[in-house]
Amino acid sequence: MEPTVLGGKLASSLVAPLVKKLFVTGGPGAGLVDRPVRLTRLVSFRGEQRTLGEREVRGLAGRLVGAALDSPGERPFPRDEETAVADALAARLLALGDLDMDDVQAVRLGHRELAKRLRLGAGTATTGLSADACYFLDSATEWACLHILEFFTRRSTFVARTLVDQTRGQAELIAKVDELIARVPRPDARDTAFERRYLPYAAEQYNHITIYGVDLRDAPDRWPLEVAYLSLEATGDEEHAAALPGERAEPEHSVRLPAEDALRTHDRVLLRGDAGSGKTTLVQWLAVTAARDGDRVPYVLPLRTLVRAGTLPAPTAFLTAVGCPLTPPEGWAERVLTAGRGLVLVDGLDEIPAAERHRTRDWLLALIRAYPGNRWLLTSRPTAVRPDWLAGEGFRELALTPMRQADVTTFVRRWHTAAHAPEYEARLLDSLHTKRDLARLATNPLMCGLICALHRERRGYLPTGRKELYDAALTMLLARRDRERGMKAVDLGEEAQLELLQRLAYALVLSGRTEMDVATAEGIVERALPSVASAAGRGDAATVLRELLLRSGLLRRPAEGVLEFVHRTFQDYLGARYAVEEGHLDVIAGHAADAQWEDVIRMAVAHARPGERGVLLRRLLTADTPRLTLLALACLEHATALDPAVRAEVEARAGALIPPGSLEDARALAQAGPLVVELLPGPERLTDTQAHRVTVTASLLAENAPSGALAVLRRFREHPSLHVRRQLVGTWARFEARQYATEVLDHLDRTGLFLTCQTPAQRTAVTAMRPWNQLRFDGPHAMTDVLACVPEPGTVRELFVAYNPELTDLDPLLAFDSLRRLTLRECTSARGVGRLSALRLESLTLYGSTDLAGLKELDSLQALIIGQQLPGTRLTDSLPVGAPLRHLYFGRDSAEGTGLRGLSHWATLEHLGLPNHRATASDWAEISLLPRLTSLKLDFSGLDDSRDVLPALPGVRTVQILDARPVDTTGLAALFPHAEIELI
Repeated sequence: MEPTVLGGKLASSLVAPLVKKLFVTGGPGAGLVDRPVRLTRLVSFRGEQRTLGEREVRGLAGRLVGAALDSPGERPFPRDEETAVADALAARLLALGDLDMDDVQAVRLGHRELAKRLRLGAGTATTGLSADACYFLDSATEWACLHILEFFTRRSTFVARTLVDQTRGQAELIAKVDELIARVPRPDARDTAFERRYLPYAAEQYNHITIYGVDLRDAPDRWPLEVAYLSLEATGDEEHAAALPGERAEPEHSVRLPAEDALRTHDRVLLRGDAGSGKTTLVQWLAVTAARDGDRVPYVLPLRTLVRAGTLPAPTAFLTAVGCPLTPPEGWAERVLTAGRGLVLVDGLDEIPAAERHRTRDWLLALIRAYPGNRWLLTSRPTAVRPDWLAGEGFRELALTPMRQADVTTFVRRWHTAAHAPEYEARLLDSLHTKRDLARLATNPLMCGLICALHRERRGYLPTGRKELYDAALTMLLARRDRERGMKAVDLGEEAQLELLQRLAYALVLSGRTEMDVATAEGIVERALPSVASAAGRGDAATVLRELLLRSGLLRRPAEGVLEFVHRTFQDYLGARYAVEEGHLDVIAGHAADAQWEDVIRMAVAHARPGERGVLLRRLLTADTPRLTLLALACLEHATALDPAVRAEVEARAGALIPPGSLEDARALAQAGPLVVELLPGPERLTDTQAHRVTVTASLLAENAPSGALAVLRRFREHPSLHVRRQLVGTWARFEARQYATEVLDHLDRTGLFLTCQTPAQRTAVTAMRPWNQLRFDGPHAMTDVLACVPEPGTVRELFVAYNPELTDLDPLLAFDSLRRLTLRECTSARGVGRLSALRLESLTLYGSTDLAGLKELDSLQALIIGQQLPGTRLTDSLPVGAPLRHLYFGRDSAEGTGLRGLSHWATLEHLGLPNHRATASDWAEISLLPRLTSLKLDFSGLDDSRDVLPALPGVRTVQILDARPVDTTGLAALFPHAEIELI
């Protein structure tokens, strides 16, 4: 039976009277007696005043069932089951008297659960009934229970009893909470007071960065972390849920995120990074930010310090193990970790002996299992432990990435701010952008910090040769950094490491590769061990190579079974060092034509003796090519001592190339490649012409050396020459739009300059710059986008819109209310020229097929250039007759239908251009009637055909004749007796 039908059979009018008879009338008050009033005392057939017996209940149930059968519509069950259903319903209603609950409990239970209790109480009353009868019986029971509960809530004692019940429940809850608080340790006033001391201490203790191994006289070795901290990126595999049986697993994807966010999405992280990549700095930053925010209690645990004690500390010894002078209340650390408020930062797994790492793993996992809910970070160099070393324990693995150019720039600026040395910042950034080998070295905070310190030590100059920088870096990485951080002395000495590393580097240089199989590397080390005494007793080749890989900071393993140098510049430096020691200068010179050997050659000059340097440089000059001549010039900065004659020859040969002598030379110079960037001069002591050629060369180098080219062009941004400034504006498209706009364009003198926007990124960059009063937009830009990128449209005086099919309605141009010059080129859909009369334009240029309707209304025009055919038979049919035109220029076929008929109407004309018009005698007659005409631009073929009938034009002072062929200009003096005639 449908539910709607059944609902009608069990209408409230049938059930409600039954329910009222089942219960006695409630008295006033809350019903508070020694024992709670049970439901058995409320029903009429179980109460003290028995007014309803079992026979009466069966009668009521029978009447209800009978009424349901007699109601109109489909019967809920067969008529022959009427008595059995009535008996079953009576049995369930009688079960009310056996329920051990009161009315409040019943209401809390709900009508369906109450009905279930009645069904259970009635036992086997439904035995033998049909499915329809059982369905009716269950529905009738629930319907009755719903009315029973409604009846309870209306009883006078129900609300009072409910309040009493709630009060008792709250009292029980308070008692239980008090007991729970007594059992669970909680921070007391002493914990709170201690944390008020510890958190500021931690924030101050770790709020600094230290460069180990740097002993420069004036360079700071510590500076505030909050000033110098640089957010680096970490990468890892994207996590996916395990695939269900039969489903395809999702492919692996790499994700990038800010390193400081590593613990935001995962409570356990193993962070890998090369030497100097910023792992320890990140640990300090996390500790400082947690201490200041107060949401977590940080514990910084450097393993190199902890293992000295022999036993790794329990939480109670976390602070004393790292030398914290504060004494916490007894059990404080355990209470913090038990509450899940800890941030445990375990730094430097690679900095402890291999034998200690498994013990450290067990210690860490024991802590995690004992104190779940906290956040845990473990840092390590990439090769210290195998991949997935802690994956089974829920640790997510991430790796710090090398710094990008923008990161390096930010680091340098913050370093100089922290060191209070802003005067050295710009010069160092310029060197980092123009000198490739230096830029390749500055890929992590450690090396960037070393470069900054050395640069400041030299009062804003890097060494004459960069050998000193590399030597300082190698000493720091190979020995001093570990020693000064308090680690045990490394097994291999600095010289032994250098000897092995340079052999590996030279093998890579000779092979033209940057990666080497581990087996090949072990073979090289094995052959070298007998001659390296300090390494010979350290184990076999595989053991020594592992030590180099782990501790030198110069090698890394990008994939299983493969080695490479962390920086290509170290490979070239060490390879060149070995080649010079072995006397392989011929090998080096023989590879000079290979651009991959440029840095090797320069470093070989740095390592070589003076005589060897002269030989190598003359070999470069012998090739007599621009690139190798410039390479020789670049090598001079590394040649501390050199035969003066060789130096003079190199400088003389290179001086013929830089600065370039012509635009062709400028383009040819750019072909020499990125090497040229660091050799290009700044604007000092250059003529305007030379400065322009240098900027041309730098612009052409943008494709292969964008950062270096940008650094060169940046030097010219305040140059006064219009040609130089136009070159700087015109090369915008070769660079990243916003950066070039910020560093170059926004500093230019705008006088005489158009800024051309071709891309959405350039439009966005315009928004952030100082206003430009001359703008050009090339391509399909919506006018809403154009207006959006010009915050102050009232500053625009000249606008050029080209090749824009999206420009239809010209009304949006009215926003440029100061516009005086407008050019529309190939805007084929543009309509509504006449509406521009509100702008009071002084100059209008139209090329293409723009609708000219309304052109006559622009009566403010002083200059008009038309590159499309004019409608009508006379110029006065389409041109603005009220305009004081001084300049009029016709393109090809513009006046084909009109000729120059009516031209004399504009007696104000001073300049007339007819480059593709074959003027007739009547046209010349019109021209002769222009009293102020001083300048003409003509096509010679048209002039030659009608020269005999031309009137003399003594007022014309300039005549430009366009013709690609040699032409005879004799006889033109009679026509233009006072004019200067120019062939173009």
